[in-house]
Amino acid sequence: MRIQLSEHFTCKKLIRFVLPSIIMMIFTSIYGVIDGLFVSNYVGKTAFASINLIMPLLMGLSALGFMIGTGGSAIVSKALGEGKRELANQYFSMLVWVSVLGGIFLAAAGMFLLRPIAVLLGATGEMTDLCVLYGRILLLSLTPFLLQNVFQSFFVTAEKPQLGLKVTIAAGLTNIVLDYLFIAVFHWGIAGAAVATALSETVGGLFPILYFTRKNESLLRLVKARVDFKALGKACANGSSELMTNLSLSVVNSLYNLQLISIAGENGVAAYGTIMYVNFIFIAIFLGYSIGSAPIIGYHYGAGNHKELKNLLRMSLSIVGICGVTLMLLAEVLASPLARLFVGYDKALYKMTCHGFQLYAVSFLINGFNIFGSAFFTALSNGVVSAAISFLRTLVFQVAVVLTLPLILGIDGIWLAVAVAELLTLAITVFFLISRKKQYHYA
Repeated sequence: MRIQLSEHFTCKKLIRFVLPSIIMMIFTSIYGVIDGLFVSNYVGKTAFASINLIMPLLMGLSALGFMIGTGGSAIVSKALGEGKRELANQYFSMLVWVSVLGGIFLAAAGMFLLRPIAVLLGATGEMTDLCVLYGRILLLSLTPFLLQNVFQSFFVTAEKPQLGLKVTIAAGLTNIVLDYLFIAVFHWGIAGAAVATALSETVGGLFPILYFTRKNESLLRLVKARVDFKALGKACANGSSELMTNLSLSVVNSLYNLQLISIAGENGVAAYGTIMYVNFIFIAIFLGYSIGSAPIIGYHYGAGNHKELKNLLRMSLSIVGICGVTLMLLAEVLASPLARLFVGYDKALYKMTCHGFQLYAVSFLINGFNIFGSAFFTALSNGVVSAAISFLRTLVFQVAVVLTLPLILGIDGIWLAVAVAELLTLAITVFFLISRKKQYHYA
């Protein structure tokens, strides 16, 4: 039975509704993980380090999709909550076509930026060529990847999270099968990894276009739409926190790589890459929950249902807290087997990765509250507060900590930097939740 946004949500019903989004985000994060796993074991640690070095740029370029998807779903779900379905479809369609144009422009710009940025990030010799090869192939599928990120949010808003999950699983399985075929069987190396990911992103981005352009049973449909600059600006402002999160993560990850190259060389970058792959899967749970719950929050905010807002916030904080404790303990237990899976062929690299992940795991206890807090204010159409949380969390605090802690703790300062930055951000998140409770009537 389909769960509607207008319903009263119990904890069980809320989890049922957001679970497809969580699984969807996990499968999306698997793209890079599978690439890294195959490349590390079949091609070598130089190619593995190259992927990790250039990935921040590629993720930074894809940030447009997260901004439009999360920010746009807030105004679309609010319009649905106000009973303005035709207007919601106009907003939805405009935002999808803007994403297409934006993807084409960013892909073209990225082609010229790859080599100089790879060098700037510390790549030399063979690593530079591998960074450029991998990056240029993936830029060919940047537009479908942007669309996939956009539709992750809109499938939920359309009350079709299960369909969004099926699309993402299909794309993820495509990536896994093609990675094995191109890398392990055909021995195409890093190019094979890039082609596999590009084709899987194409599956994930283009199918939703076909679905929403035809008559369907969801709340949304792609129609002819003019550019409404006021609505577009509102969507971008709402989603600015997600844009800031992804851009900041790109900058910060590059800074981490530079620090690690100076302290531990190529091994440091490879170890950090392994930790980041596991981190992507773990925080996908928090990201998926935030994406899945945001349209519900936006709908009841638009409908003026303050009692339900209070109910959603209370349940969400409890769920996030339980997940945080579970993930931290799980990370501590899995540190050794996961490190062995990725880099077990190199004893020194394995030891560094295992130790680093055990320290890094503390951050999972905290970061879910900050991720949800930012998404909560996005859903309330308060892009300023949401962006402030994300900006401090992903850029200001992390840059400050990663530049100072290694001076005191050496390489351990890098592994602990995220946990310290998340703790500082938590104080900001709590401040905003308390100070804005009367404005939005959720407490």
